[in-house]
Amino acid sequence: MDTNCPVQPLPFQSASVREEELRNTVMQLRETILQQKETIINQLETIKELTSKLSRCESDSETFRKMNKDTMDDVPKDPNDSVDVLGKTMQSLKDRLENLEQQQMRANISGASFPNELRNLLQRRLEDLENQLLMKVNELEEEKSQLYNETVAHRQRTDSTLNSLMNRISELEKGGGGFKSPENFKISLPLRTNYLFGQVKKSLPEMYAFTICMWLKSGSSPGIGTPFSYGVPGQANEIVLIEWGHNPIELLINDKVAQLPLSLSDGRWHHVCITWTTRDGLWEAYQDGQRLGSGENLAPWHPIKAGGVLILGQEQDVVGGRFDATQAFVGELSHFNVWDRILRSTDIIAMSNCSFYMSGNVVAWTDSNIEVFGGASKWPLELCEDRLFDN
Repeated sequence: MDTNCPVQPLPFQSASVREEELRNTVMQLRETILQQKETIINQLETIKELTSKLSRCESDSETFRKMNKDTMDDVPKDPNDSVDVLGKTMQSLKDRLENLEQQQMRANISGASFPNELRNLLQRRLEDLENQLLMKVNELEEEKSQLYNETVAHRQRTDSTLNSLMNRISELEKGGGGFKSPENFKISLPLRTNYLFGQVKKSLPEMYAFTICMWLKSGSSPGIGTPFSYGVPGQANEIVLIEWGHNPIELLINDKVAQLPLSLSDGRWHHVCITWTTRDGLWEAYQDGQRLGSGENLAPWHPIKAGGVLILGQEQDVVGGRFDATQAFVGELSHFNVWDRILRSTDIIAMSNCSFYMSGNVVAWTDSNIEVFGGASKWPLELCEDRLFDN
């Protein structure tokens, strides 16, 4: 607290600032010790010549030893003592060292010399103080390292929690936690490959008429590919809806072809319904509730065979496989339903404008009925809201 003291009490500082100040002080002490060693070496010859005069310095030596003891006893032995006490003690030692050097210079002029014992004592005490300072610096470094490790551990826990939340959100978005209702989902087929597809778990029964309705969205060009195909043993093209290359959309039944006047590749949701009856092979095609085409003689008097495989997004060259990537559907599908009868046009219109929903009595669009493979995925879908947004 002495205002004349060149070293003021150190304010509370961060570990890094205190560490730097302590290191600077240690370097100053080292320089002082080296200077003192040079002085001692230079005076060795003088000490040898003046040993006869040692008795004259004994009384002075006792005085200096007592004075040094009083000062050195103030050095804190506990490394946890405050840094400002160490700073004051170091400054006091430096002041004492300067006084001793001045007195030794006067003694040299008068032909006297300090005894080796006093020099050695001073050197040992300075070394002890340096060791204490180094211990304090090491403790501060350990404290900083511990704080850093705690920060890293906290960050890791935080990252782990965030990752868990993100994974849970992804699961919910993909429908891992279940959809709002069994039919409120879509399957996504984003790439034109021969391995992304969906499959209806149940097969079709023998049918003499059918209605197949679905919602689909595709911006693929040229051609949207194959939204669905049904193959049976001996006939891979039992029922197929396909738009391949620059050809118009085609409906195949028992490998017989009818061209449909539909336009579905604008990247928007469209409601599509196809009806067919074995009687005279009559067919109709609806897009967004409007009947855009009809015809006859499409596989007349041919019953749809049972026991086949119903694939979404790929055309089958053999039953259940040998897909061709160029014929793959690219886009999204939803509400794929099959009935074993021809629906009324009013029902088709009501489903297309979202005023009515009806599940197929042969194939119903539910999460449990549809499997996806090869990277195809299921996503939640509020179809009418999504369609309204598109429009």
